[in-house]
Amino acid sequence: MRLWLRGPVLQALRSSRGFCRSRGHLSPLPDPQKIVATWEAINLGRQPVPEYFNFAHDVLDVWSQLEKAGHRPPNPAFWWVDGKGTEVKWSFEELGNQSRKAANILERVCGLQPGDRMMLVLPRLPEWWLASVACMRTGVVMIPGISQLTEKDLKYRLQTSKAKSIITSDSLAPQVDAISADCPSLQTKLLVSDSGRPGWMNFRELLQDASSEHKGVKTKSRDALAIYFTSGTTGTPKMVEHSQCSYGLGFVACGRQWMTLTESDIFWNTTDTGWVKAAWTLFSAWSNGSCVFVHELPRVDAKVILNTLSRFPITTLCCVPTIFRLLVQEDLTRYRFHSLRHCVCGGEALNPDVRQKWKCQTGLELHEGYGQSETVVICANLKGSTIKSGSMGKAFPPYNVQIVDDEGVVLPPGEEGNIAVRVRPTRPFCFFNCYLDNPEKTAASERGDFYLTGDRAHMDEDGHFWFVGRSDDVINSSSYRIGPVEVESALAEHPAVLESAVVSSPDPIRGEVVKAFIVLSPAYSSHDPEALTRELQEHVKKVTAPYKYPRKVAFVSELPKTVSGKIQRSKLRSQEWGR
Repeated sequence: MRLWLRGPVLQALRSSRGFCRSRGHLSPLPDPQKIVATWEAINLGRQPVPEYFNFAHDVLDVWSQLEKAGHRPPNPAFWWVDGKGTEVKWSFEELGNQSRKAANILERVCGLQPGDRMMLVLPRLPEWWLASVACMRTGVVMIPGISQLTEKDLKYRLQTSKAKSIITSDSLAPQVDAISADCPSLQTKLLVSDSGRPGWMNFRELLQDASSEHKGVKTKSRDALAIYFTSGTTGTPKMVEHSQCSYGLGFVACGRQWMTLTESDIFWNTTDTGWVKAAWTLFSAWSNGSCVFVHELPRVDAKVILNTLSRFPITTLCCVPTIFRLLVQEDLTRYRFHSLRHCVCGGEALNPDVRQKWKCQTGLELHEGYGQSETVVICANLKGSTIKSGSMGKAFPPYNVQIVDDEGVVLPPGEEGNIAVRVRPTRPFCFFNCYLDNPEKTAASERGDFYLTGDRAHMDEDGHFWFVGRSDDVINSSSYRIGPVEVESALAEHPAVLESAVVSSPDPIRGEVVKAFIVLSPAYSSHDPEALTRELQEHVKKVTAPYKYPRKVAFVSELPKTVSGKIQRSKLRSQEWGR
């Protein structure tokens, strides 16, 4: 077995032909924790990044060898359920065989070469994970997309990325066909289905006949691995490019320290495959030898999630705060989570009220983390650390995170500014390469020695970061700066509020004031709007500083959101200001 990682891992596994020696004895192997510790040391900057790296070859295949030698518990590497009784379980060896077959499809059937781009737009089906690993083995750049993409979304992404191939399911194939003629780069279309469709190749049929013998492409650490389109909360989605090492090695420490994963854990992240958090899960879990658990979950259903946690031996759970908000509205005392020991969340601000209710009813803490499509986790509340309710934790290594002004000057504790990551004199390797085909945006994202995330916060004396909102979302009313997240968190504590979005609204005296768009809980939908408005205003005045209360309130049936589920405050703000 040929390894491209240099140093301790290579030396430890150099004699590969087998773990089995003569006389039936196992050859000595390093402790898996030592191997993970080596990867973690690279992640934390304590050892140099290797010149060549490929996650499928240098991580997944290593775990396959350790697994065969009995150095890993008998957990599957991948466990998928559809909620109707069907399950798929793969060991690391089986994952390797299946992904090599998929790699042969990409190379021999689709004709894809290293550096070519492929869109992966699938619901939570096992084939998404196979296609992802197949892209790694072949050097093809994967471009995940959420399964709720519209024709317009698909057309924009295919044209902008110049993807040569796409893999999707029955539900999206008609939309792809409708715009294929406008996407000249698109050459092959793979369909994950039990039936055929004209102009498409059936991935499942091809997989049955494909060879499991495949020689992986030798990729450099800085070669492109994936392209993610940003959420588009503040404009047209941009292409964020990550490298083989930025994701492949950049999540080892995150998985070990924030998610506290080991080779004995079973990790469930409810995220859609098109979100970056799906990749975060894949790389965090598998680099630590953990099992990735997936429920098909066609739609978000609190009872299905709670029943799944009760039925299966899931040890670690990750959801966006919105889902935890739905879960705490259920009677959690009716459920028993026999194996669950650790919970993390991210993707949006966690309301203190949700954290308190979850902890009170389950005895489990919610550990919030913060990151972006451009980064891995850069702030987190680690297990065993002091958690300040409402804070997203401290800076997570190897990142040097600061609060800076618009010129990149570091601000003192307590002062609000831009969340920034130091990129000079040394740029963290677990960082995006660039905004593809957009050098102006790439350059504009940096000030002085820092990359600006576009989010605002303040840091306290203890180094905890307190999220305020996107830079464009902060409201300036009579010279008072008001972050929407704090007002939304206050509103979330009232039982009438299912979800809310807070933006600025023009005012002839104050310049702008706080306006709240509120989706009501069903039990309050018939209440008198004027009386409920006054009640909510008074509630916010009591929960947070009085000047932050929403002077304007609108009750709506739904809030505008991106395809990744994030609230588009920019649309509401433009609506208010007549743009």
